[in-house]
Amino acid sequence: MKEKELIQIGYTSKELREIAIQVFNKAIREGFSKKEAKRMLRVVIRNPSAFLQDSLWNELAKKVYEGRQENSLSLQQKEERDINRPTKAPYKIWGTDIDPESIQQMQNACSLPVSVRGALMPDAHVGYGLPIGGVLATDNAVIPFAVGVDIACRVKMSVLDLPPEIIEDNPEKLKKAIEQETRFGIGATFKNRRHHPVMDLDWNISPVTKENKDKAWAQLGTSGSGNHFVEFGVLEIITNELPIPRGTYLALLTHSGSRGTGSLVCEYYSKIARQKLRNLPSHLQHLAWLSLDEYAGQEYWEAMQLMGKYAQANHECIHVHIAKNLGVPIIWTIENHHNFAWKEIHNGKEVIVHRKGATPAEKGQLGIIPGSMASPAFIVKGLGNESSLRSAAHGAGRLMSRSQAKKTLSWKKVEYLLKERKVNVITAGVDEIPLVYKDIHKVMQEQEDLVYSLAVFHPRIVKMAPAGEKPED
Repeated sequence: MKEKELIQIGYTSKELREIAIQVFNKAIREGFSKKEAKRMLRVVIRNPSAFLQDSLWNELAKKVYEGRQENSLSLQQKEERDINRPTKAPYKIWGTDIDPESIQQMQNACSLPVSVRGALMPDAHVGYGLPIGGVLATDNAVIPFAVGVDIACRVKMSVLDLPPEIIEDNPEKLKKAIEQETRFGIGATFKNRRHHPVMDLDWNISPVTKENKDKAWAQLGTSGSGNHFVEFGVLEIITNELPIPRGTYLALLTHSGSRGTGSLVCEYYSKIARQKLRNLPSHLQHLAWLSLDEYAGQEYWEAMQLMGKYAQANHECIHVHIAKNLGVPIIWTIENHHNFAWKEIHNGKEVIVHRKGATPAEKGQLGIIPGSMASPAFIVKGLGNESSLRSAAHGAGRLMSRSQAKKTLSWKKVEYLLKERKVNVITAGVDEIPLVYKDIHKVMQEQEDLVYSLAVFHPRIVKMAPAGEKPED
């Protein structure tokens, strides 16, 4: 039997499902048909006391019966028991420029009863619930807002078979390719839709993905808003640890996620989680969790996986179409998520690791850590540091909010810097200029025990959403 079938029948805990599968298989061996064995699973969960002495079904009936006794606790008792914990889960901080509010958000996350351990990356800044740059391991639970609104936001780099000198010699050709092959802004779509196998997957796994499949298809290959970008630049490979040799290359770097559908998935399942945890204090509302033993938790998990594949497809469409526009092949490509949750083994136990604006950094794992439009991005290799839950920063990290940037900054303040670094900005909002970000070089220094650099990418032609667009990050 499939796990989803058992959850639908009512076997919501992992332990119950394991026993149910064992008894189901035993029943088949003893002569039950699959149909009859499934019917008995439904009968047992409805009336476990009738099977407490049955030689075949007694173990399962006993576990169901004990669970019913546990569930007889009053709602208030259960909520108080589930929310309060005597001590916070441990966490560790990397970096020195972490604002107090982000640290408080990390402490709040570690106060949840499902939390096991946390880590705060050097690019951390305030987010909803878990800070951006926050890593949180939980016990069999997933927190939609600890994954983030832009589920599976990711970065992708492709090395193109063109000399890097084209940036100086024919920048208009590169600009035209960007402008023609992706779209920026809230609700951006393609009239002539992109085609990708991701749209042939099962989008009926969640009411949100089912309802928004057509919208997602229209947005396939678009880049959105906020800190999402498409950049051409010069890639300097400084080691012999990559599939292509040392040298200087033309590269395309993109940053975006699962667009509007991913955001709706987050909001929908976080609302369900808050409804289930009605006694959750106001300051923890964006940390409401779903157990993976319950149907909503499994449904969110499957929707998140689909959004991961969709975000990956978005980038693939952008890169393939830009390369085709330029009439050149892609030599090599690399990518990684940084708004996602993974099932991983840490300290001998399976946990759910949420990386909200954090890069997976398993030992030997490759990743990309961007800076800003006027500072480098780095291709890195993970060191597998267990203290950080094998994670690293996902970028430079913001120094100020978008509203503060719009009130206090102007393009005039960075014109010289952009000119000095030969950066040509097609469009972007003032809330994304380099002054709003931390020093990426310092961030990299502060995580030398998490990753090390293999290559450096220098942005030269940059496009982001025009000014006035609401951020999706």
